[in-house]
Amino acid sequence: MQVVRQKSIRVSIGCALVLTTVAVLSPVRAQQALTLDWIFGGPGEHVADVPKFAWRPDSTLLLYDDRQPSALRAFEILDPSTGLRRPFGDASKALATLNELLPASDRVSVLAWPSALDEGAAQGLYTFGGDLYLLTLATAAWTRVTNTTPAETAARFSPDGNKIAFIRDHDLYVYEIAARSEKQLTDDGSETILNGTLSWVYWEEVFGRRDIGYWWSPDSQAIAFLRTDEADVALSHFVDVVPVPPRLLTQRYPVAGTPNPKVRVGVVELPNPSPSWVQIAESSYEYIARVQWLPDSRRLAIHTMPRDQTRLDVWLVNRGGAGATRLLTETDPGWINITDDLYFLKDGHHVIWASERDGYQHLYRYTIDGALVNRITKGDWAIASNAGGVFWARQAVAAIDELKDWIYFVALEKSSIERQLYRIHNDGSGFSRLSKEKGTHLIRFSPNGLYYVDRFSDVRSLPSLTLHAADGALVQTIAAPRNELLAPYAMQFPELLTIPAQDGFPMPAQILKPAEFRSDYRYPVILYVYGGPSAPTVRDAWQFYNLYNQLLLREGYLVVQVDNRAATGISKRLENTILKRSGEPETADLLDAVRWLKAQPYVDPARVGVWGWSGGGTMTLNLMTRSGEFKAGIAVAPVTDWKYYDTKWTESLMKRPAENPEGYAASSLVVRAKNLHGRLLLMHGTYDDNVHPQNSQAFINELIANGIVFEAMIYPMRKHDIGDDAAQGHLFKTMIDFWKRAL
Repeated sequence: MQVVRQKSIRVSIGCALVLTTVAVLSPVRAQQALTLDWIFGGPGEHVADVPKFAWRPDSTLLLYDDRQPSALRAFEILDPSTGLRRPFGDASKALATLNELLPASDRVSVLAWPSALDEGAAQGLYTFGGDLYLLTLATAAWTRVTNTTPAETAARFSPDGNKIAFIRDHDLYVYEIAARSEKQLTDDGSETILNGTLSWVYWEEVFGRRDIGYWWSPDSQAIAFLRTDEADVALSHFVDVVPVPPRLLTQRYPVAGTPNPKVRVGVVELPNPSPSWVQIAESSYEYIARVQWLPDSRRLAIHTMPRDQTRLDVWLVNRGGAGATRLLTETDPGWINITDDLYFLKDGHHVIWASERDGYQHLYRYTIDGALVNRITKGDWAIASNAGGVFWARQAVAAIDELKDWIYFVALEKSSIERQLYRIHNDGSGFSRLSKEKGTHLIRFSPNGLYYVDRFSDVRSLPSLTLHAADGALVQTIAAPRNELLAPYAMQFPELLTIPAQDGFPMPAQILKPAEFRSDYRYPVILYVYGGPSAPTVRDAWQFYNLYNQLLLREGYLVVQVDNRAATGISKRLENTILKRSGEPETADLLDAVRWLKAQPYVDPARVGVWGWSGGGTMTLNLMTRSGEFKAGIAVAPVTDWKYYDTKWTESLMKRPAENPEGYAASSLVVRAKNLHGRLLLMHGTYDDNVHPQNSQAFINELIANGIVFEAMIYPMRKHDIGDDAAQGHLFKTMIDFWKRAL
């Protein structure tokens, strides 16, 4: 097993926070005003950027500062043992050579970080015009890997760096770099048969928006892959209004209670690409949640779950597909959260596993035969994801040093709104915290376990990148926070606090106040919510929305965020409080917070607004239909009835409609639309393939039927993030206009 398994870091501004230092930004009087153009599509989009990096096998660090102008960008090697940095290859030459190779229509003005690197961090993969290009970093030499009409996707190197696997037309291929030849490994890919690539529900809900439907064996001689049959999955439709006449688009999307994709695992040996199939009875599972190779390349670990998601089995399967044996089983009265924290130690006899069996997620040690040896971490706190990306992709372990018997991991032990680095021995002794600064630490260890890179921020500090020894000692600051980008503006920063629920539960909260705040003046309040299970909005970390919130402060609003107990991420026990009745417990907590706010002498109780996106849009409509506390609200891309949402997510919380008809009826916002209090702005993209426009349209239909006046803003052919710069700027401009008129 490698000491560190690196994950790509992707941050979604819809509900996740930008994770990233130590220097605090000092508020100064503004010389100029922040604008929406500066925030969306301008410098504001990049204030939180830090250099891209990857560890190399010799535990030196490959760096690429893509914040620099194109002419100044360079690949560099940093040696942690000496602190010296040196150029690696020639990025300017690579850009010029690339543009000589590309068709005129695909030429680029800057060289980006590769979409994939080999394990030696010596070769990078890029996609232009749907085709794959290979860059040898040291020589700045390019190889065109593919030249086809169909696009290639999900390309990744073999562990030995000699091959590239990719998907074309739903089939799996492999490319031999030295021979410059490709081989097709599967041949039955179609609209409904997917080999090595994921259906929408698996991409979104199971693998955390990562198209990782195949897995190289450590010896680079075989590939395990997920084969998906979507024939029974219902079709959803969208209308593209750009062509004349309009074009109909389709998507395979399983709504709650309907058939899921059928999945199984195959293994192809590269010399003889005829798949063998893993022999786990399909009747015993609905979902294949994870697939990973053991270090010996002879066996696979496969995680399966039934439809109700209350059980997870980890199976060990021989490379040929036969001989499945159960390693361990997890159960939960609510649902199982999928984890990437399963590690097979080099001694060949022990396994590290993360479980929420006592209500908090902790680490346990097993034998390879499935016998529990001991619990490793314990306490009324949970280990926390160090993976970056979406909140439902969980991986807390940063490294395992077997020689020195240390497990390094990120946890909430110090505070539920911080992410701190710890280490502990296998037997549970030697527990200590290594990170020093209050805030959020995202950790990547070197292969030899002697160093780590820390991407750090807090609510007042832009992200930085620092290099540390394994004991936490600072070795070097790689990239300081770019305070100069915000220096011209009078930035305000959140105050962190807790707000008590009716039963005394301390809900994490943060409040932003205008620069000229007066305690004797009553301010209107805008509450930002999300509310989903273990999806906190309150963290001691830099948040992208803090830039937009400055514009609201300038208009005289207070901006508040509060996490209801199920959203805090503190424990599985708190998550399970919403089981089968999503919407009711979260609303009760958040209304307690709103009533507390209204009791503060600086809040105008008649002018409180609420807004949220996706699950936050859902929570906004819950609050506005279950209470009269809000004067106005904005719901962006809300789920309005769980029967419209996908199987995996919905049925974890609510189970199937036939099993919980009362819960579905009680949680339906379409049914509750007639109870809307306050002025409402609904916003949705017409090509939202996550939360379908049907959700907003059904809610709107009920408002119309009940004679309720509302406002709506539709974004043609935008998906769930409404993510292009023009649309983002327009959306937030429209929101500010609405607040000024309605609040």
